[in-house]
Amino acid sequence: MRSLPIPRSSVLAARAIADTGILTLAAAVTVAIAFAVGFRLHGTAPEGLAAFGLVVVFGFAFEWLFVTLGLPSGNAQAAQGMGMIVFPFAFISSAYMPVAMMPGWLRVFAKYQPLTSMVDAVRALTLGPQAQALLGHPIAYFVTRSLLWAAGIVVVFGSLAVARYRRS
Repeated sequence: MRSLPIPRSSVLAARAIADTGILTLAAAVTVAIAFAVGFRLHGTAPEGLAAFGLVVVFGFAFEWLFVTLGLPSGNAQAAQGMGMIVFPFAFISSAYMPVAMMPGWLRVFAKYQPLTSMVDAVRALTLGPQAQALLGHPIAYFVTRSLLWAAGIVVVFGSLAVARYRRS
């Protein structure tokens, strides 16, 4: 692959896009199961689709983070283990409990990390006006923050991954 006349970033981008396709399929199955067991949208159908799209966009952004973490590892098992580094971020977000209920020292980090923005955006999009009232901001606030986080993650970790790939 290195001897082909193609940009170095295209190999990594193709991998990230392929993994995002797999993520999209897995998310669609998860959504189908959720509806089958009783989940119902309290927002509109376009808001539900926007929430699904936001999850896919965030998945694509985190693909770049995982590519960056996996490049320096020696084998597939090590790369998979390095991906577990980001696992605690799910627990230090608003995914499982409101940020306001967290201890003060943890609240600041939880409030300003990317997963909290994405979780709050998906919550606002799927749970409708009640979620917006509970969260204290309109949908656009959370969606904008989430998209900015996703773009920032892609730019930073995409650049780092391409630079690392060129050196190896």
